[in-house]
Amino acid sequence: MTSDVQLGLSVAVVAVAGGTPRVVTVRSEFAVPAEHRRGDEPLPHRDALPGAPFEPERFRTLQDGVRAVAEGLSGLSLRYVEQLYTFGDRFRDPHELFGGPRSVVVGYLALVRDAPLAGAAAEWRALYDHFPWEDWRDQRPALLDSVIIPALRGWIAAAGDDEARARRGERAQLAFGLDGADWDMERVLERYEILYEAGLVVESFRDRDLAARMAEAPPPGGIMPRALGRPMARDGRRVLASALERLRGKLKYRPIVFELLPPTFTLHQLQQVVEALSGERVHKQNFRRLMISGGLVEPTGSFESQTGGRPAELHRFRRQAIHERTSAGAIPSADPSAPPPSAPPASNGR
Repeated sequence: MTSDVQLGLSVAVVAVAGGTPRVVTVRSEFAVPAEHRRGDEPLPHRDALPGAPFEPERFRTLQDGVRAVAEGLSGLSLRYVEQLYTFGDRFRDPHELFGGPRSVVVGYLALVRDAPLAGAAAEWRALYDHFPWEDWRDQRPALLDSVIIPALRGWIAAAGDDEARARRGERAQLAFGLDGADWDMERVLERYEILYEAGLVVESFRDRDLAARMAEAPPPGGIMPRALGRPMARDGRRVLASALERLRGKLKYRPIVFELLPPTFTLHQLQQVVEALSGERVHKQNFRRLMISGGLVEPTGSFESQTGGRPAELHRFRRQAIHERTSAGAIPSADPSAPPPSAPPASNGR
């Protein structure tokens, strides 16, 4: 093993197209070295977030590096960019298992308007393909009751003692709404971490398998899970879960949703984007009341023709709302009789 540490950058580039939240992925080229391969070697996970080692001699700031890396790989011009967390778990990059440096990566969230990708190595993926249990727009995901919750109850029961069972039960209840608890849409990262710890996502099996292989131990037992979302290379889903959680939190108090829209849009298009990111439906009348009376949007006087329906009025974001204490986020109360929520003071920074 080496004691070297490599600082890297990783970015979740998110857009919304036709009500579908999407994320830019690139191809991971990691492969288990030949001397450590087995005859039943599974295909490596190729979906990865755009990223690269940080080049301190080239970039003045980390964000400069993120923009250069992501824009170079995707051909997109990043609009909103925000730092998430630093991810440094041992063996987060499997190269470390085979003599590579310890990897510490700074994760970022970037928002763009939907557009074709110019980079040959990049492609769009539906974000909820990676987290199917997070999309509640049409109904409660069937995967929860058919697979996840029964497996979590088994994980809780398998804890070593009463105290450990109580801790697991409390975590699962808060994250997954067990036993009548509310489902908190913002606990995205916590849900993924529990699924990983419980051995219910492919990444958990993969990481334990690689560690056992390097220790020349038998492969871990159990059946490799296959149904719980599309896996990603390294800890890409952990970074992406952090990005989605941050987005959902900010929808309540910052007008970042407008970074994903064209200069003019219909209120229906705006609602589609909000619902795509939040993973749940909002009340149409309350939503429009919040947007208009809250001063977040203003009509342009122009209309967009819609096939088979009445022309819809186009609106634009009131940029000055960022500096007004009356500005709010984009998620109203689901109760049609409730007034729009009050807004916290707006920040001038991102």
